Amino acid sequence: MTLDPLSAFDNLKTHGRKLALLGSCSAVLGWDEQTGLPPAAANLRGDQLALLAGLRHEQITQPNYREWLEIALDSPLNRDPESDSAAILRALKRDLDRARKLPQTLVEELARTTSIAQSEWVAARAENHFNRFKPWLEKIFELKRQESACLKEGTDAASPYDPLLDEYEPGLTTQALEPMFSALKAELKPLVDQVAEHCRGKEFERILKRSFPTDRQRVFCEAAAAGVGFDFSAGRLDIAAHPFCSGFGPGDCRITTHYHETSLSDAFYGVLHEVGHGLYEQGLPADAFGTPLGESVSLGVHESQSRLWENLVGRDRGFWTYWLPIARGVFHEAFADVSLDAILSAVNVVEPSLIRIRADESTYNQHIIVRFELERDLIQGDLAVADVPAAWRDKYQALLGVTPSTDAEGCMQDIHWSAGLIGYFPTYTLGNLYAARLFQQAEHDLGDLQTAFSRGDFAGLLGWLRDRIHRHGRRFAPADLIRRAAPSAPTGHKPLIDMLRARYQRIHGI
Repeated sequence: MTLDPLSAFDNLKTHGRKLALLGSCSAVLGWDEQTGLPPAAANLRGDQLALLAGLRHEQITQPNYREWLEIALDSPLNRDPESDSAAILRALKRDLDRARKLPQTLVEELARTTSIAQSEWVAARAENHFNRFKPWLEKIFELKRQESACLKEGTDAASPYDPLLDEYEPGLTTQALEPMFSALKAELKPLVDQVAEHCRGKEFERILKRSFPTDRQRVFCEAAAAGVGFDFSAGRLDIAAHPFCSGFGPGDCRITTHYHETSLSDAFYGVLHEVGHGLYEQGLPADAFGTPLGESVSLGVHESQSRLWENLVGRDRGFWTYWLPIARGVFHEAFADVSLDAILSAVNVVEPSLIRIRADESTYNQHIIVRFELERDLIQGDLAVADVPAAWRDKYQALLGVTPSTDAEGCMQDIHWSAGLIGYFPTYTLGNLYAARLFQQAEHDLGDLQTAFSRGDFAGLLGWLRDRIHRHGRRFAPADLIRRAAPSAPTGHKPLIDMLRARYQRIHGI
């Protein structure tokens, strides 16, 4: 007996909630793996995650699910492209089309391998021992090539890197990304060179390299997170080797950071970054959980939220006008002699460096371009894993003028490759470009944001983002969502470059 469209749609939503809960269970295990898993449990955790990944894949590819989707697609529920039902069906079809191309054995093996590889990466990085991690990296890239080959079937993808990009930023291609990054790189270099020369030798950052007890850092980080809108009744802050955010579903969003007793900026800006992700997760419609309307649309859009709060809010005068007196009260002697101009100069230093997560706002994009070029070449077969350390050093010298002395501060500094997140890195820079457009539009719509920030009022900007970005889930494609949210802001890299130039002029006078 054939189901009517409404019944089929109801079945899809019921089934979708089960799939979301399976994904949520995997996310909890992933969070635990980074925050508290005993080293000896790595193989067991790999088997657990492989089982959940296999179950989820099995559930989404079962014949009934496909039948329900086909019935609903071929009905009035899919007639109005702006309707909730049509938006849900579009996203479900995309998910099913991708899932059906992947063998369950490959899905399980990727989950198992990347879980164990993350533990191996932690140990190899601590030992500065690339050869210990090399077999795992080779296996991950081989599995991701297999995944790409499966996903590429029946598409016009020009590069094997395209299906992996598309996982994180639907519609993005290597062909579109390469000229975008080239134009940004060309315009960034003279700006970076000019501001870096101004900052050289001035030791602006010394005020952030004092004694900052970790218990006080945590107090200050949590105060700032709550101050910009993160709901601690529906989230928490923990410690991990690499900062990240995990949204498990309504009412449960976890963020992490890493504290250094002699540096405030690492943990603090790490928290602001992850809070941006957390605000997006907390702003998704809770009643849509289990449907695409309750999910974030892409990692580029997700990164736009984290980079916006970390940099466009957290490095300007309004923010520190409000938070500097609070910092003095928390850190006492360490901030007693710090003026507003001094802290603004310190958090807006431009200096080519080795570590991505500690990079300044401008050179950060150059770190991303290095990773994009390397993983594209690895997937396309133009670079062998054994040659990654040398290629990494060469690209850093060419693009940033610095060379890592160890692989731990070079090609092993990030968790992403060990986690199988190939195609993720470009979304950071894409997020920077999106963030600049969104912030420019918000200033146009809301007026003087810096004055509001100086009063500790971040609700106006958060409300604007809730309305323009968060509440829509996956209703629109990422590029379309940004266009709708910021219709009067220019596209491309111009808003970001203009915003950086204007801030450096205000703060550094150049």
